[in-house]
Amino acid sequence: MTTRILVVEDDRAIVEGLTAALTLEGYEVESATDGRAGFESARRNDLALLILDIMLPGMSGLEITKRLRDDGRDVPIILLTARGEEDDRVLGLELGADDYVTKPFSVRELTARVRSILRRSRERGGKRSNTFRFGDVRVDFRRQEVTRAGERVEMSAREFRILRYFIEHAGEMLSREQLLNDIWGYDVFPTTRTVDNHIARLRKKVEEEPDSPRFIRTVRGAGYIFDPEAAEEA
Repeated sequence: MTTRILVVEDDRAIVEGLTAALTLEGYEVESATDGRAGFESARRNDLALLILDIMLPGMSGLEITKRLRDDGRDVPIILLTARGEEDDRVLGLELGADDYVTKPFSVRELTARVRSILRRSRERGGKRSNTFRFGDVRVDFRRQEVTRAGERVEMSAREFRILRYFIEHAGEMLSREQLLNDIWGYDVFPTTRTVDNHIARLRKKVEEEPDSPRFIRTVRGAGYIFDPEAAEEA
């Protein structure tokens, strides 16, 4: 796996500080100070991670995140946000960003987040092939696409990430708190009802009988489980 990290930030002091710190950690660092230049660089290059400011000239970090996810690019993204931009942080995570750090931040905290996300990314890469099938559903991780009985299923970036997370943790009981932390990140949403609502929508798209789910089952009082035995029997 490449260790190239792209930093897209219009504050040159932040760029220089992050470049120095990440280089000391052993990463190859590239940078851009304009949103459009950063987007083109992210599209062209094989990146391990993208560190992306939300407020950028040319193209916002939110727009870059959306376009990359719409293109099927699964590069991990950390958003840099200012205090008071809570709505933007939430929207960024909904669009498919993996984490966020609020300015001003410590470089030590950010590099710890980088290590954590890259570790999870390597673990995911080692566990899965490019596609996964269960029942009449086919999941294409590379293209970030889901089909059912040969027909494309429209999914939000968040729904796809939840489905992918279930597949990667097949057979494991996943609590709502675990899903919140690993998919939304750092208690962005204060209620586990958010998880239930997303899973209800996801079931409608992959289950024959959403009210009596075969694959994504509820563990009463605990959370959810993606049942690999049901997938094998389908």
